[in-house]
Amino acid sequence: MNETAIDYEAVFQGLPGMVALLTPELVYADANKDFQRLSGRMREELIGRYLFDVFPDNPNDTTATGMRNLHKSLLRVLAGGERDAMALQRYDVEDPLHPGEWEERYWSPVNAPVFGPDGNVALLVHRVEEVTELIRLRGGTGGDSRARVLEAELYTRARELQDLNERLRQSHAREREVALALQEAMLPARRQVGNHRAAVRYRPAVGALNVCGDWYDLVDLVGGNRIGVAVGDVVGHGLEAAGVMGQLRSALSAASRVADGPAQALDVLGRYAHVVDGAESATAVTTFIDFDAHTITYSSAGHPPPCLVHADGRVEFLDLATDPPLDARPDPRPRPEALVSYTSGATLALYTDGLVERRREDIDTGLSRLADSLVRHRTADPESLADAVLLELLPPGGATDDTALIIVRL
Repeated sequence: MNETAIDYEAVFQGLPGMVALLTPELVYADANKDFQRLSGRMREELIGRYLFDVFPDNPNDTTATGMRNLHKSLLRVLAGGERDAMALQRYDVEDPLHPGEWEERYWSPVNAPVFGPDGNVALLVHRVEEVTELIRLRGGTGGDSRARVLEAELYTRARELQDLNERLRQSHAREREVALALQEAMLPARRQVGNHRAAVRYRPAVGALNVCGDWYDLVDLVGGNRIGVAVGDVVGHGLEAAGVMGQLRSALSAASRVADGPAQALDVLGRYAHVVDGAESATAVTTFIDFDAHTITYSSAGHPPPCLVHADGRVEFLDLATDPPLDARPDPRPRPEALVSYTSGATLALYTDGLVERRREDIDTGLSRLADSLVRHRTADPESLADAVLLELLPPGGATDDTALIIVRL
């Protein structure tokens, strides 16, 4: 639906329950029909008037604190910019038709900010849940008011818990947005590597915080027609994992440009990981591809093996140079390195465990699924091949771990 076609005034008036809009000065800016009806105040008795002139505390009852508590809640929202769900409040509301007569009411308010273009609170949404009749039904009109309030506390606490869960969900969603933006800024863009085609993909995990542990990199190497291709995975999720990921990716990228081979690059990275908080047990695999010699030299630090699909469809997992994860040993030792040859038209795939690992499933099942997909689509260009692999291997609703994938046509 086109946004301009929505009559938001009609939507506001049709909202179920009592909803009002207040200015930062706590003056009524608008009130929906339910608010007018249930509060017993006509629109002209509300709009433009100060909230506590319309609903003052009962001057005949010094124990009446509902309006004072509401005032404190609204000030908290204005100061902190966060939603505030109040506990059940007893209010004495003056009968507009009979001045001086006060009716005992029970309202459960939620106050929330509406921000303007400058980022400041421009309006307050004041939503009130009327529970007077519920309390009367539970406690009887002649029962002790304190007992009736206690009767309704379970109801109120359940609603407060729902509101708290919503606030936590929104907070996690905000952190996820920031983490994804940081991940995007740190990861290199898709690129042509020399005269050879490469495709890269990153898919965040489903859920609010399950994001930002995986990374990938492609670098031009000094000397000859060579590139370095690497992927890695940081333990943990969220902003902290994103920061660690960025540090490790940058360190390996720099080390690869000056190292004699991938094993030496991982040696340097392992020493660096030792002084980076949060890098414990991170994994990585890096490959040095020499297009002139038609060779791939590789080394792995606890990471799933790269998959090489030869031009004839034969599959080879590069698992002959696997070592423990980064910073796994108190005294680092030189990592192993292996070399494999290929012919033109082969395809190399590097990936993170989110692509192949599933709960209650052996890892070999996921690796076989990957190999089968790569073989069936091996004649496609790298971009189409990457899309096909993700479509076939990732669950329809998304994986519970983030996923990085690099496809290089050799």
